[in-house]
Amino acid sequence: MRKIELRRKLIVFEGLDFTGKSTQVEILGRHLQGMDLPVTTTREPGGTALGEAVRSVILSNEHTELLPLSELSLFITCRAQLSAEVIEPALNAGHVVVSSRYRLSSLAYQGYGRGLDLTLIGRMNEIATSGRQPDLTFLLDLPAEKALERRGKVRDRIEQEDLAFYRRVRTGYLDLTRGDPSVHLLDATTTIDEIAHEVLECLGL
Repeated sequence: MRKIELRRKLIVFEGLDFTGKSTQVEILGRHLQGMDLPVTTTREPGGTALGEAVRSVILSNEHTELLPLSELSLFITCRAQLSAEVIEPALNAGHVVVSSRYRLSSLAYQGYGRGLDLTLIGRMNEIATSGRQPDLTFLLDLPAEKALERRGKVRDRIEQEDLAFYRRVRTGYLDLTRGDPSVHLLDATTTIDEIAHEVLECLGL
């Protein structure tokens, strides 16, 4: 496969909880650093001082009263800060940016999962990211049943959602990315090493 020019590219890993996104971000980041490419790795929600503080609110089991719209607004707040403070400066400096989650997560989780209007979410995403779309997205796909088998006894507020919720979110991911050439669908039932190898193949590495 032809090698892709990666400088100034935004690469995102998406998927349900427990699919190994953070692990793949770390593996790819190390690989690119080994190639002497400038790399910035990050995550949502979080990635900035404010984002990490808001993350603790979003995921806290003390905030079970959080409304779907409030939840979305907090995610968008994190995304706006991350975009302005980390992603855009890094891309402008010639870095490869690799992120766990980005715009698609809100459409899948708060749209399909919570039932919020997709058009509203799309508009908020546009504003928060100044229109920045990922150059490449790796969607780690896993049946909802399999994903929930991986969760431990200690779960954050979102991880405690039921099977029906995670099924809706997975449907959202698949619906939203179907036919999108910038999205690579990866089978998350395989091993960490197999997924990492497929990522590198997709990047021509």
